[in-house]
Amino acid sequence: MAYQKSDGKTAVVALGGNALGNTPQEQLELVKNTAKHIVDMVAEGINVIVTHGNGPQVGMINNAFGIASEESDKVPTMPFPECGAMSQGYIGYQLSQALVAELRRRDIKRSSVCIATQTVVDGNDPAFEDPTKPIGSFMTEEVAKAAAEANGWTVKEDAGRGWRRVVASPVPIRIVELDAAKDLVEAGYIVVVCGGGGVPVIDHGDNYEGVAAVIDKDRTAALMAAEMNADMLVILTAVEKVCINFNKPDQEEITTMNIETAQKYMDEGQFAKGSMLPKVEACIGYLEQFPEGTALITSLECAAAGLRGETGTAITAK
Repeated sequence: MAYQKSDGKTAVVALGGNALGNTPQEQLELVKNTAKHIVDMVAEGINVIVTHGNGPQVGMINNAFGIASEESDKVPTMPFPECGAMSQGYIGYQLSQALVAELRRRDIKRSSVCIATQTVVDGNDPAFEDPTKPIGSFMTEEVAKAAAEANGWTVKEDAGRGWRRVVASPVPIRIVELDAAKDLVEAGYIVVVCGGGGVPVIDHGDNYEGVAAVIDKDRTAALMAAEMNADMLVILTAVEKVCINFNKPDQEEITTMNIETAQKYMDEGQFAKGSMLPKVEACIGYLEQFPEGTALITSLECAAAGLRGETGTAITAK
């Protein structure tokens, strides 16, 4: 069946963790709500490209294979890149299924497709010299160091809670399946792509090699938006607007800012490293590559209204 792409704007939408939950059962319910808000955008004429995180999901898959491998010699240890690909598959399956159901409910003649996505990184990225992203279960120091010796892992103590394996978080360079995503968007599909930032791969010229790493999903979403010349990058999180002086008596919501103002706030330390800072950095990265665009940070519930300019924090190049 042929679908019709909208004549409206194109937006890359990066879903936050609150859109997916922590277990397959919880996710199955949450994606129904998520789909409603995404289809709200579609109903307003937006061509939506969906990206998402996969932290809890890839951790669950990694842990499941690790525990099963310890208990049975019939279960292989699963390489971390393959765990990422598995998470893309089942998250994309549930998201696309929920989107199609919502589209049909509203009699919108569109469909959705999920692409298992690879993202090229530089094998010489400095992040590989100092891995920082914890994955897998907590271990005692003795068990962790033995596992590191046996598997070539890097392990670190995690805030007094135990030891964990850590992997690098390199900068995304290129999305391998970009052309396929473009073709599907042009054909009118709502494309689910770059799950978890994409499976990190190194391009050796004649082949791609998956590596154990975690790419920031918002950075990959920014790269996708710039490469697609998307009119908007929409990063969805738990708050309606970006704030300065967050959780202080003089907290202030930001409605609009340009790159210069955003950089000023970052220099002041206004945005927390583990939450808002990488989202603002991703928006700046998109705008530096595609200054004609607009970045928006808001909540899932406010996404459609944000695209209409009614709420959220809009960031522009100038």
